[in-house]
Amino acid sequence: MADAVAVVLFVAVSAYAVFGGADFGAGFWDLVAGGAARGARPRAVIDHSVGPVWEANHVWLIFALVVLWTGFPEAFASITLTLFVPLTLVALGIVLRGASFAFRKSLFRTAERRVLGAIFAVSSILVPYCMGAVAGAIASGRVPAGGKAGDPWSSWVNPVSIMGGVLAVTVGAYLASVYLIWDADRLADDAMVDYFRRRALVAAVVAGVVALAGIFVLRDDARHVFDGLTSRALPLVVLSAVCGAGSLVLLLRSSHRGARLAAVGAVAGIVWAWGVAQWPYVLPTSLKVSAAAAPSATLATLLVVFGVAAVVIVPSIALLFTLDQRSLLPEEGVDARAGSRGRGRTA
Repeated sequence: MADAVAVVLFVAVSAYAVFGGADFGAGFWDLVAGGAARGARPRAVIDHSVGPVWEANHVWLIFALVVLWTGFPEAFASITLTLFVPLTLVALGIVLRGASFAFRKSLFRTAERRVLGAIFAVSSILVPYCMGAVAGAIASGRVPAGGKAGDPWSSWVNPVSIMGGVLAVTVGAYLASVYLIWDADRLADDAMVDYFRRRALVAAVVAGVVALAGIFVLRDDARHVFDGLTSRALPLVVLSAVCGAGSLVLLLRSSHRGARLAAVGAVAGIVWAWGVAQWPYVLPTSLKVSAAAAPSATLATLLVVFGVAAVVIVPSIALLFTLDQRSLLPEEGVDARAGSRGRGRTA
């Protein structure tokens, strides 16, 4: 049962990477959109895209934390005791990001909106960076087993953690730009479709370069994970690379739906490759999944809860996203009719 719970944990992590990662990536494009005048339209599209779903995306993070805490309590204790600094920054960033995103819409003064917009954008970079740094600390074996605390600084300020943080930010930006192409198209705004398509192409290349460079970092500083990536997890690495390259080709051909699916495959492939490469350890190379697992009764209860969630919660989230993609939810932050001025076709 420990293996099954570990799979459930990585399902939640993958979902958060695919949905929450794009959510944070939208904040990156908000940050680099430019001044109030030049960045008004891109930010309106971002608000329209993020508004209906940004709170739902955090369901996956909460679920992953609950599974880790309940199913693998020793690993949870070690991770939180060692990495309390970046985890605190993550919690602070999520709160500030959500508050600034919600409240800036109710303000009318440009200066006040800029302050909250800056908090939203900076937090959108801080949170995924710290999460990537936490993943790097775990992968490089800097979190000790036994529910003990490791070094609070060198554990997440090291080459693997820095690489993980940068990769998380770039991958989120890549996902967000691909998703935003679709949202701009729904708003009938050709100019914004081209705007985000160009940025998606650049972000895809940058994310690919960072991922490639990360392999060499892992070779020098996280040998167990590197060996796993080049052996048992190699098919997933290849799948991620193929999906990433495929998304580039589809973006160049303006096949936005296919590019979105390929981008999801590329990111999910990275997450699962990490998990398979790290197997059978939850904390390489000191704590195996079987040794870290809670009693069998607890694991069985977790699997039952997961089954209930799959039946009740997942369809609800799917309905939310379906209604959003079909523009059946209340508009937030943009008037869809405004985009029609940027389009040269009639329905």
